[in-house]
Amino acid sequence: MPGFLFKQECISIEGAATLQIRSLLDKQQFADPLGEAEALGISSAAWPLFGMLWPSGLHLAEAMAKRPLINGESILEIGCGLGLASLVSHRRGSLVTASDCHPLAASFMLENLRLNDLPPLRYCHGNWAALIPGQTPSLRVPLVQGRFDLIMGSDVLYERDDAGMLAEFISTHAMPASEVMIVDPNRGNRAAFSKRMAALGYALDDRSIKLSATADSPAYSGRLLHYRRSHIGIRHRC
Repeated sequence: MPGFLFKQECISIEGAATLQIRSLLDKQQFADPLGEAEALGISSAAWPLFGMLWPSGLHLAEAMAKRPLINGESILEIGCGLGLASLVSHRRGSLVTASDCHPLAASFMLENLRLNDLPPLRYCHGNWAALIPGQTPSLRVPLVQGRFDLIMGSDVLYERDDAGMLAEFISTHAMPASEVMIVDPNRGNRAAFSKRMAALGYALDDRSIKLSATADSPAYSGRLLHYRRSHIGIRHRC
């Protein structure tokens, strides 16, 4: 595609079959000729991040590969980027909606579905950040709507969220009895987010992920944050 370069790789995922994934060549790629990303508040430096393979995304995909299937469960991935967890869950037969705020995430998802001979997967625009005043972005896909049994994401706690917009977004789209799974590479915003989730009635199961470097992958240190809420546990919105 004009304006940026990409590559294709075979990605091994523990507990699942390998995936053929198209990603951006490196972090130096950028193309926003129509100003779509700018209108969504995505800077040139942040633009390529959606199209990179991140360790936290791989660990979320592995967690979903090992998670028991639940008949009829609806799943939403937020900030999906290349959507490894969505692809793994979709291939297992789960009812998945992938979402991101980047204007090109949908086209990369479509290509990665094709590369892996997978049927269509529902993709929506999902953005919990405040838009730039006066900007009205043009969206190519529908907004996330409805409520889900499981909301999952990887490395979505990358910046301070003093207004609690991410927790509010989750509250809007989570069923009364629901689960939230977040893989976080030990960023500093985890405690504040967990406090907001507790206010929404979620109990936290916090599991460490710590892996040493190998010939094929670098060392990783992070956490799988697994929040669970029954409908009885709801207290108030943050």
